[in-house]
Amino acid sequence: MTGRTRVELLHLEGRIERWVRFGRAAEEEILDRRRRAFWFDPGTVFAFVRWASNDYGTTISRIDILRACAAAEPVTTVPGVTPGGEVLLRLSGWPKVEAALAAVDQVESLGVDPADACPDHWRHIHNRLIAGEEPRAYAPDRHRAWLLRRETTP
Repeated sequence: MTGRTRVELLHLEGRIERWVRFGRAAEEEILDRRRRAFWFDPGTVFAFVRWASNDYGTTISRIDILRACAAAEPVTTVPGVTPGGEVLLRLSGWPKVEAALAAVDQVESLGVDPADACPDHWRHIHNRLIAGEEPRAYAPDRHRAWLLRRETTP
């Protein structure tokens, strides 16, 4: 075991798409024309999006925002992610996935890499969207507070 989290991506035009929306991969491995894998170091936050369809339309839309864990940490299993990760956000159904992607765009609009945003923000987005409520936008002062908190905690 390398201590890294492996995410396998796949692209079959119009049928299956698995991609990473954000996150800093430590390594990339090209498996073939349609498949590749990203490796994330422990502590890295990333978004993994899965979509599939058949002749009748979309069958799955899912987004998972995960934190890659160290080898000794407990993880939640996610298809395509080995060994798994700490779930910060897990949504399915296109309306909720679309809202989560809009939240990612909103964080980026502040000039903040979503991988550097406060993990509690992704938990907040998850909880509000699951409850059918409108999530609060990420704000520069919240990001500054997160950066200061990260500096002071071991």
